[in-house]
Amino acid sequence: MMKLVLSFVAVALAATAIAENKPEMMSWDDAYTQASEVLKTLSLDEKIEMTRGHNRFFLPGAPAKGLPHVYTVDASAGVRINNRLSDLSEVRHPQKTTQFPATISLASTFNTELAKAYGEAVGYETRMAGAGVLLGPGLNIYRSSQCGRNFEYMGEDPCLAGQMVANYVIGMQGTGTMACLKHFVCNNTEFLRRLSNSIVDERAMMEIYTPAFKAGIDAGAGSVMTAYNLVNGEWASQSKYVITDLLRGTLGFKGLVMTDWRSVFDWKKIVLSGQNVEMPGDPNQPHYINSIPELLAAGEITEQNIDDMIRPMIATCIRYGLYERFKNGQPNEDALESRFPHHEQVSYQTAAEGSILLKNDGILPLKEGQQVLLAGRWAKTVPQGGGASCVRGFNLVTPEQALLSALRANVKAVEKPNFIQLQKADIVVVATGTYDSENIERPFAMEEEDEALVRMACAANKKVIVLVLSGSGVDMSAWHDKVSAIIYGWYPGQAGMQAIADIMVGKINPSGKLPATIEKSFKDSPAYGMIPAGLSISHTTKNANELWIAPRHYDVEYKESVLVGYRWYETKGIEPLFPFGFGLSYTTFELSKAKAAKQISGDKPLKVSVTLKNTGAMAGAEVVQLYVSENNPTVLRPNKELKAFKKVHLEAGKSAVVELELKYSDLAFWDVETHAWKVNPGAYTLHIGNSSANISQTLTIEAQ
Repeated sequence: MMKLVLSFVAVALAATAIAENKPEMMSWDDAYTQASEVLKTLSLDEKIEMTRGHNRFFLPGAPAKGLPHVYTVDASAGVRINNRLSDLSEVRHPQKTTQFPATISLASTFNTELAKAYGEAVGYETRMAGAGVLLGPGLNIYRSSQCGRNFEYMGEDPCLAGQMVANYVIGMQGTGTMACLKHFVCNNTEFLRRLSNSIVDERAMMEIYTPAFKAGIDAGAGSVMTAYNLVNGEWASQSKYVITDLLRGTLGFKGLVMTDWRSVFDWKKIVLSGQNVEMPGDPNQPHYINSIPELLAAGEITEQNIDDMIRPMIATCIRYGLYERFKNGQPNEDALESRFPHHEQVSYQTAAEGSILLKNDGILPLKEGQQVLLAGRWAKTVPQGGGASCVRGFNLVTPEQALLSALRANVKAVEKPNFIQLQKADIVVVATGTYDSENIERPFAMEEEDEALVRMACAANKKVIVLVLSGSGVDMSAWHDKVSAIIYGWYPGQAGMQAIADIMVGKINPSGKLPATIEKSFKDSPAYGMIPAGLSISHTTKNANELWIAPRHYDVEYKESVLVGYRWYETKGIEPLFPFGFGLSYTTFELSKAKAAKQISGDKPLKVSVTLKNTGAMAGAEVVQLYVSENNPTVLRPNKELKAFKKVHLEAGKSAVVELELKYSDLAFWDVETHAWKVNPGAYTLHIGNSSANISQTLTIEAQ
């Protein structure tokens, strides 16, 4: 364990050094000034061409005027090798890229330094692929456990998602790769995603759904991708409110905004919304209700409007050095391939820290000499999600291979065992879960065959370990109290199953924490009842031409407002199966002696300290979590909200004083009367623990 921790620290420090030592970029003012000068050299036809993507995955340029096309690549579990271009000759395809754990696994680490290392590794591999922009990270809030894209995001809490994405962006952009934050905004379902209209109130928008984007913007992210869905009645990718008012105005974003692929249909709205480029620019995509030449001829838009549309894209590519890098075609980055072993270590470490031990009756760590039967849909397959985040990887390790390596013998893998086989084993490990992907919503319950196998294993054997490999929460209510152990491994990447096997045999002490609440029943979720009457969850595809010719939608009302995730369950008094921030260890920890000044004001942050002691017999890591509640709120507020956290490694028997920082702004709520953040003076309670449901220290402070 110590060797792995030291290795990780070196990785994290390397990422930090790169971020701190990168050359200073020019100011935004200078970049926009240069972009305006470039616009003077372009013809109207060239400007129109630059409003739409090139070759499906390129930001459009004007090569004759010295503006090369800039290649972008898909993301969320590493870099996807792209064979879906109109012209494959324009891309030098890498031979391999690392399959990293899904970013929800990264969020489960609660380790901001590891987020930097992960971002750095993916940033370098983006360059290896000949690209300048990674189409990620994704950071939409986990609102519904049925959303097929939750595995690409960073959980239900804006503080956690914000801190993780900020460090990810710093690590990535320190390599020269531009990050693209997606999908702005309120893309919280994949059910007929082009038809969903997210109806969200102002407070929820500002307190829940935009803070992670703001954190990524403040960390320097150069681009943002808008979402498929409508927001309060207009498609996000052509909404002036979403792009100009909210993203550029309220959040202060100055960079490049691009659409998601085929997410718009009205060119007048696109041009006037603040959008900068429509992707993918495929001439064979569905019909639009108008065109730029038609609108210009009718006087509904002007050439100045076209200039205003593409200027931010040009300015961003200038500021981030992308035109300079691509001026002679795709750069050759072969020298970076020596980093692959390092990236494999980052992938392994993320899975090691992101896998969550939810239950253990003492069966783990496994002991030598036990006969283990490995069963389930993922027993012989490396699990991963689908869609844009599907990364092939290399040196893939299956659950069967990992357990055989960790135990060195005594493992038999049978995907669909019978009752007798289950009964005869000393221990049964069921590697089960779901296949999640963009453009689908999947039930909270696992498929009947997977559920039946777990139940049969419990009936046949008293020593059952369930390994859940999924992108989101699943229904475990029928059997969680009957099994001996549960590990939530998410989609752990190419080396992740080895990390999980090493956890199972005690080579690694688990330290992952849930970044999202897992409910007992989906009926408990605020997202329950979202799917319109007359449709079922299987209706996940729609004739695209129907959408563009006759746009229509269904409403998704965010009636819970700011009560998302644990905020909902705690405030409504609904007990979940497993709470946010929860995760077990092979050792035990104790928090004591919480201290803080009695008052806080806007002058400086409040330092909160607490003593953490490893009271067990094994080295391990704990995540200290600081939540805040207002004692006498003037508006509806959650019972408490996460505002700071820190992951700390301790040897057995050792103690450390952990310091957390609370800003005055952490006490604020969004005031819909003044359309601004507001802190009420008065008493607030600080809650310190190791999950949202396990608070062991409290303090009261006074806001001035």
